[in-house]
Amino acid sequence: MTITLKKTKSSKKTLQVLYNNKFADSIIPWIVPFLVLLLWEIASRTGLLSTRILPAPSSVIFTAIRLASTGELFRHMGISAARAISGFIVGGGIGFILGLLTGLSRIAEQLLDSSLQMLRTIPNLALIPLVILWFGIGDQARLFLVSIGVFFPIYLNTYHGIRSVDPELIEMGRVYGLKTSQLLWQIVFPGALSSILIGVRFSLGIMWLSLIVAEQIAADSGIGYMAMNAREFMQTDVVVLSIVIYALLGKLANSIAKALENKFLSWNPNYTSAE
Repeated sequence: MTITLKKTKSSKKTLQVLYNNKFADSIIPWIVPFLVLLLWEIASRTGLLSTRILPAPSSVIFTAIRLASTGELFRHMGISAARAISGFIVGGGIGFILGLLTGLSRIAEQLLDSSLQMLRTIPNLALIPLVILWFGIGDQARLFLVSIGVFFPIYLNTYHGIRSVDPELIEMGRVYGLKTSQLLWQIVFPGALSSILIGVRFSLGIMWLSLIVAEQIAADSGIGYMAMNAREFMQTDVVVLSIVIYALLGKLANSIAKALENKFLSWNPNYTSAE
């Protein structure tokens, strides 16, 4: 009986330590942002920081509440999110297919990879004049710019992931009589999945960066339009709010990517240990 009680007490202590560690891990990352916001608020209220340069965080929050109450904020957020997701699907889908093709076929690599690497070095900003000539100033131009930004991280990481699969595993699969399709889905794709998801994570961040650039092209809606319109009327609080929304959406995209990694890479000890 005594041994049982000791085990119970020790297990309770272990659970308490684990709970405290998880609680601390969830709190610590927010300490620095909270301190920055607090100092920012104090500097704005005491006049050390001019509201023309940066409005107080409380002012930005009140502006967000005001725009949300009229529905304007959610309308612009919805339009920007639709543009970003559409560009991600188009660019990411093409990048995945070409990365798969060049990763599996040496001939496709020789034909395509060199040309794609040259295109990768062209900045998105340099494409804007040509994109306007091609597509005008409509949503097609914005979709193209976001797709181009998303394309390369997924392409490169898919290609690298497939080429990094251990050839001995593929040979072992052939020894066991696996067909080409079975080798692809049971060995090659799972082995490359961690690299592919890293590409997804990078591309989700670049997606919002590309959208910021794309929404500067004579847009009449979206978060970028909201910021540009506010600049014309010197509404610094709206401009700062737009930047904060971009940051929050980027954080949300990153959290979704991490959740996908934890879900699809649960067999990998490098990911299960982080949970």
